[in-house]
This record gives sequence, structure tokens and C-alpha cells, in this order.
Amino acid sequence: MTSSLSVIILAAGKGTRMQSAKPKVLQTLAGKPLLGHVLDTCQQLTVDETIVVYGFGGEQVQTVIDNQYAHLPITWVAQTEQLGTGHAVKMALSQLPAEGQSLILYGDVPLVSGQTLAALQSANTAGMSMLTLTVNEPFGLGRIKRNEIGDIVAIVEQKDASSDEQQITEINSGIYCVDNALLHKYLPELSNDNAQQEYYLTDIVKMAVADGITIAAIEPEHAFEIEGVNNRQQLANLERSWQSKLVADLQVAGVQFADPTRVDIRGSLNAGQDVFIDVNVVFEGDCTLGDNVYIEAGCVIKNAHIGNACYIKPYCVIDNTTIGAGVDIGPFAHLRPDTILADNSKVGNFVEIKKSTIGKGSKVNHLSYIGDATVGTGVNIGAGTITCNYDGINKSQTIIEDNVFVGSNSSLVAPVTINNTATIAAGSVITKDVDAHSLAFGRARQTAKSSYVRPTKTQK
Repeated sequence: MTSSLSVIILAAGKGTRMQSAKPKVLQTLAGKPLLGHVLDTCQQLTVDETIVVYGFGGEQVQTVIDNQYAHLPITWVAQTEQLGTGHAVKMALSQLPAEGQSLILYGDVPLVSGQTLAALQSANTAGMSMLTLTVNEPFGLGRIKRNEIGDIVAIVEQKDASSDEQQITEINSGIYCVDNALLHKYLPELSNDNAQQEYYLTDIVKMAVADGITIAAIEPEHAFEIEGVNNRQQLANLERSWQSKLVADLQVAGVQFADPTRVDIRGSLNAGQDVFIDVNVVFEGDCTLGDNVYIEAGCVIKNAHIGNACYIKPYCVIDNTTIGAGVDIGPFAHLRPDTILADNSKVGNFVEIKKSTIGKGSKVNHLSYIGDATVGTGVNIGAGTITCNYDGINKSQTIIEDNVFVGSNSSLVAPVTINNTATIAAGSVITKDVDAHSLAFGRARQTAKSSYVRPTKTQK
């Protein structure tokens, strides 16, 4: 029978050095709370129970995480006193099954990968495995002490290390996979007889060695997987490490970046071949790009699907939008949620589209607002056109059928239908449906006064 797996995430720290009213685990990296990264990674594994040990700002932490992860059953356990990592894990014992294994993770160590955790779990064949790392500068970190045959015998802290032990370059990450039976045995035996008067989780390693248990150790693929966050500088450095990893993966897949250091991916980005991404582009949520997509500088793209051979000009904002193939957009276009652009359509500069469908080959080129509208194929919408979709209380629909021509500076007052191949004269205000193949005017008659004299300022 497969052993059950529990996850214990320690998330009780205040994060004083962050200088923030938010608990440390709610600080964001790549647009997501630190604790959210850990929870997302755990979902890559087969986890039977997720236990989060909370402390400072616990109500805030629970509210945010429960809202964002409503689909994930989480057992919340309070650590009312901050008495060390061993004490924090001990708080979870009442919720921990007697059998199975537990991964011990940290809410402020956000980037450990699912692949690493799966390997750590597989390595635990004798009761305990741990994640270690060989570094060039181990000063200040707990060293992994091994015997002459390479077995782990102790974790030695910097302040307790001899001169020989200080030369050890393998360090402890604090991340473990431990049999639940050992946790139930060892945690109640922890002592706080030390300078900090805290219960150290590392003491369970010493107890396991004393019981003759061989402790397995693996190293992560990337050093940043075990990096924690204690201040703004560390958070910024970890952000750049993560962004570099995401960009490198996309480069391998065939994406070209004008400058790999000037792009942010705050979610997931899947891209086809021969994609070009210029500087200062931000991706949020889940985004997909087809082949031969070209994105110029300064665009913000959120939860969008962009088809093959699209050209996105500078400084466009694209939010929850589906875009077909061969579409030109921008510059300075704003595509709001529930917008659909069909193949070979065009949205030009300073155009805003909201909750609308633009049909195949249709064009909205300049300075227009299209909201709550369905636009057919082959339509041309002139500069300055507005769909007047809101009467102060209700939103109404505008329907523009195939091959319609809408002249510049027109206002289409919804609800209204412009039927197939109709033409709207420039400057019109259209309040009634327009018949197919007809020309509609909706503007005041032009008059002129001869010998007109402009008013002048009154002299004081």
C-alpha cells in the first residue's frame, strides 16, 4: 500500500525586517503570495493532508489563502508562541496521522520545486531524508557533518562549529521528509536547553542518528529552491532568480527576448516558436502565445490567448482576451475582459474594447470605445466611434453585422442593430436600428452665418 503523504508548512513568522503590516508569507513574488507558491507546488504531488502552522496575522493569512485556494482543503494550526521550528512542527502533531510520511516546508521558502520534493520523498526509505546544498560561502549556515563512510551524523550550527567543521560546504536547508511515527516519537522529546531557549527541529536529526537511522540527503537542481525571504532585498533577489529561470526555459523553447532581464512573468506563459518579446513586457495569470507572435515594448498581458502571427504594438493592456491569428493591435490599445478578436482583425491606437467580439477582418483603427458589442466580419469602424452601452442603470448590446461601414465620430446608442452592409455617415448619433444596405444619417443640419464676429474680452 502506498504510504500517505502529509505536508506541514511553517508560516507563523512575522517578518519584522520586511517593514510591512502584512505577514511575511503574504508578501508577493511573481504576483503570488509566498505561501501560495508552496501550496501550488504541493499540488503537483499526491498529498493527503495539508497542514499550515500560522502565527502572526493568522486571520489575515487564512482569509487570503482560503479565498485563493478554496478548492484546497487546508488544516490550520495556531502557534501562539514563537518558540522555534521544532515547536512549530510539534503544534501540528495533533492533526498528523500516526503513519505515513510528512514533508516539512516553509511558507517563506517559496520556490522549492515539485520535482525536488518528489525526489526527497522517494529518498526517504529509512525514515528520514533531507534537502541539503553545497555552497561556496557557507558562513552563518548549519553544516552537514558526515562520518568517514559519508553518512550524516549531525547538523552543526555556525556558532558551534570547530575550525574544521567551518570548512564544510554542505549546508542544511531545513526541508525534510520524515516518517510520521518518528515525528510523533521525537518532537515531544525536544528540549529548549540552549542559548535561544527554542525547540530546534534540527535536533530530530541527532535523535535519528542515535537510533541508527540512515538519513538520506539530496540536493535541488537550483540553489534558489532553498532560499528564504526575510527582507525586501532578499525578496527582490529571489524574484530576479525566478524570472531568470522562467525566461531561460522559454528561450530553450524558442522565444527571443530583447533583454531577458527586463520582462516579468507573474503566472504561467506558454509560447510557440519564433516569438519575440521586447523590453518591459509583463505577463500575468495564464497566458499563451502562438507561433510568430511579436510583442513590442511596455505591454501588460493578463490571462490572454494570442494566436499565431499576431503583432502587438507598444504599451497595450490586454486582459482576459482571446485573440485569433494574424491580428494587429495597438499601440496604446486597451482590451478588457471578455473581448474576442477574430482572425485578421485590427485594433488600432487608443482603442478600448470591453466584452465584445470583433469579427474576422474587421477594423477598429483609432480612438474608439466598443463595449458590449458584437461586430461581424469585414466591418470598418471609423475614428472616434463610441458604442453608448450604459444608460446609467443597465448595459445594452450593440450589434453590427457583416460589411458595415461606420463613419468617424459616430455614437451608436444601445440597444441598436446595424444590419448587413449598412453605412453610417460620419458624426451620426444612431438611436434606431439601421436597415441592411442603407445609409443612415443622425446629425444636425449644418448652418452658416455670414459676417460673423467673434466675441472679444471685456476690457476692465
